Amino acid sequence: MDYRELGTGQKISRVVRGGWQLAGGHGAVSPEEAIEDMTAFADAGITTFDCADIYTGVEELIGAFRAAYADRRGSEALSRIRVHTKFVPDLSQLKTITRPMVEAAIDRSLRRLGVERLDLIQFHWWDYAKPRWLDVAGWLADLRKAGKIANIGGTNFDTPRVIAMMEAGVPLVSMQLQYSLLDARPEKTMAAVARERGISFLCYGTVAGGFLGERWLGRPEPQEALENRSLTKYKLIIDEFGGWETFQALLAVLHRIAMRHGSDIATVASRAILDRKGVAAVIVGARNGAHLASNCAIPDLEMTDADRAEIAAATGAAALLPGDVYTLERDRTSRHGSIMKYELNAGT
Repeated sequence: MDYRELGTGQKISRVVRGGWQLAGGHGAVSPEEAIEDMTAFADAGITTFDCADIYTGVEELIGAFRAAYADRRGSEALSRIRVHTKFVPDLSQLKTITRPMVEAAIDRSLRRLGVERLDLIQFHWWDYAKPRWLDVAGWLADLRKAGKIANIGGTNFDTPRVIAMMEAGVPLVSMQLQYSLLDARPEKTMAAVARERGISFLCYGTVAGGFLGERWLGRPEPQEALENRSLTKYKLIIDEFGGWETFQALLAVLHRIAMRHGSDIATVASRAILDRKGVAAVIVGARNGAHLASNCAIPDLEMTDADRAEIAAATGAAALLPGDVYTLERDRTSRHGSIMKYELNAGT
């Protein structure tokens, strides 16, 4: 496994284990099995875990894993574990949120995870029309100075807001965002600003909820309702990318490359993003350890210039999604925004 320094001397694995799938929306979760799976990931070198205060029960699960891992592997092994969580206030709270509310949310994450300081807090704000996001970012910076947070990042902020936070003195070290061969919006303006300001990308959606995989190669476009909200979300991205035929052409290219390397489509798709400038890590969603070996293989895949040229030709024939990072999803009246859930924090 490859590692990268992030922020204040913290070493993260370049493949991060995602936690969204453990929140229950993708099927029942056994805490005991989840802890065993996380142990297997950590033992394999994937020592960084992503979660959020709105992922029901996931911070507590990771806290239980940390305790179990310390018992099994010792304090030195535990010291290599990094946990990235998020602070996502509910849409209905944005007008009235206060400094004590923010600190209470951070304290809650500390308790759930069983830590004295959060490795990375990733801040998300649903609606820029509610202008207190910059105040909240400043309060998080104060909590960093107080020792409750090691590093501050963002989640799905656009380029102007990233600049505003940095100019206000908020020391962002990372931005978690959707970045894949289907969605290159970060390359428009965010990537240049991030490089200039020392902000690393932590990328989700690199396999588009599983669409970038052999399961969908050569299959007709699905007409029935998809099995979960993740697939629904990424099918909309495929539509924006140029539609099913354009998507299938990209899948065919990725399959050829995978066959040349004895790999698979998902690994090639994730490696292609891991190679992009400014990308510190890719986040792999996992309900269990079924794909652990291929997840670990992502940094080891050595793509050639010919591979990259084929991918560039396939993506170049597609449409570049409109807007900045998360612009499509931020419009709650759009088909992208209407499937989001905006009131998850209070229920956790």
